[in-house]
Amino acid sequence: MPQVPQTFFDALAVRTWCGLALAALGRAREEIDAINVYPVADGDTGTNLYLTVESAAAAVEAVFAGHETGADLGTPTLGEAARAMAHGALIGARGNSGTILAQLLRGMAQVLADDHAAAHTDGPGLCLALRRAADSARDAVAHPVEGTVLTVASAAADAADAAEGDCGTIARAAYEGARAALAETPGQLVALARAGVVDAGGRGLVAVLAALVETFTGEAPRGLTASETQVHARVAAAAGAEVGEESSAGACAAGGPAFEVIYLLEADDTAVARLRTRLDSLGDSLVVVGGDGLWNVHVHVDDAGAAVEAGVEAGRPYRIRITHFGAEDAHMAGGAGRPPRERVQRAVVAVVPGEGLAGLYTEAGATTVLARPGEPPASGELVDAVRRAHAREVVLLPNDADLRHTAAAAAEQARTEGVRVALIPTRSAVQGIAALAVHEPDRRFDEDVVSMTSAAGATRYAEVVIAERQSWTMAGICQAGDVLGLIDGDVAVIGSDVTAAAETVVDRMLSAGGEMVTLVLGDEAPAGVADHLEARVRESYLAVDTVVYRGGRQGALLLIGVE
Repeated sequence: MPQVPQTFFDALAVRTWCGLALAALGRAREEIDAINVYPVADGDTGTNLYLTVESAAAAVEAVFAGHETGADLGTPTLGEAARAMAHGALIGARGNSGTILAQLLRGMAQVLADDHAAAHTDGPGLCLALRRAADSARDAVAHPVEGTVLTVASAAADAADAAEGDCGTIARAAYEGARAALAETPGQLVALARAGVVDAGGRGLVAVLAALVETFTGEAPRGLTASETQVHARVAAAAGAEVGEESSAGACAAGGPAFEVIYLLEADDTAVARLRTRLDSLGDSLVVVGGDGLWNVHVHVDDAGAAVEAGVEAGRPYRIRITHFGAEDAHMAGGAGRPPRERVQRAVVAVVPGEGLAGLYTEAGATTVLARPGEPPASGELVDAVRRAHAREVVLLPNDADLRHTAAAAAEQARTEGVRVALIPTRSAVQGIAALAVHEPDRRFDEDVVSMTSAAGATRYAEVVIAERQSWTMAGICQAGDVLGLIDGDVAVIGSDVTAAAETVVDRMLSAGGEMVTLVLGDEAPAGVADHLEARVRESYLAVDTVVYRGGRQGALLLIGVE
């Protein structure tokens, strides 16, 4: 739970701020979604900001958990917590607003983590962090537009610069400066003036800064009123009439690009500079944030394939997300008179650990959420996937025992939105494959869920991984670098050779019987391991079939399922 107030900006303050900001955005999410009209009126700014901060908060919690349970006991340093916050926001950034917020947090982290030995910073240090945040976010946007979150961030930094005092004083000054700037946004951007609202991204930033004030003072500042976020129509119209043509050129029009493309990118600075130029020529709303070899790319384009190809030329894009604005059924600019897209009756939403399995699941008709090693999806991402599935009934496959509570929270949220959701507690992707194999959308929902649950439950699962550190296990003490074979979540084999350990695991699983062995190979699995295991099964176990899939970067060297 967040602890307030905090005297200095230290690791605990970072943790507290993330928790309070997440709660604040949770309360304001629907309101922010409702006033989202720029750059595309797709009604998701509040949700995107929430998901971005949720990812940042989870990364900070992971750092604290590592210090509480690892060899390096104690509290993380300010630098560790700040870098975790920035990295979590970067990998979890959603939409235009979330991407910019990720860069704001990265800019702050660059200052907060500058002195690696520092336990905390004070008011002047917070001022520097807010200034770096505003400047770096503006630099990340290809064509900055006033009246947006960039304007609000700059105003917050300006107000902080003009104040003197401790972190609480600086945070309050930044909040008041941001709040005043937010009220002026309808006079700077035609799209806002016409809609009679303030900028949604700026509104979200004000909520985040309010949480910063509460972190250092223990008191939440006075919240925004409805009249402050939805300005009077006459005032808005008058303000809009005074906005120049330069600003109106940035207003979202019905003829804007058809797709939003977002992906994480591993690339060097030189390649990213060329990528910016290429994407800028393809579309608009271009934001590229990050650094140190990892970037989050966001752009609106008509040719989504070209935007992804540009990423491939620059480096290695992954977590690629393409949204067709025309396919959405609410809040779309220029969508008046267009009938809503009809919901399908039933869909499957599954969390998968690698790109290869994501393709397999997608081919089978599932909507997938990619969980990269060490980066489990948040509940908001699962809710978003349920929405993308656009179905009346959804079967949710978490495919990870540690995601069961996250998936349950997502299912509960989706139910409040009118979707019938059944959560099948699959603990591995191979159990999900078994469930998906018997999925029949044409039969009754309850019957389909029972059949899928039965298939998953009848599938034993295992994985072969490399131990990261010395630890006690059910099979004895393992050392860093040992090969571990886990069956149904428990370490059953400790060895030095991947192929030999995998063979032992398969033998133990088949000793209890089985009809089908599923092997999912990770990118780092040794060559020939699948052929060896297939031969072993064929020679030693009559009437047992083997199927092999490529999982990609899935964390485990090998996933094994026995039905």
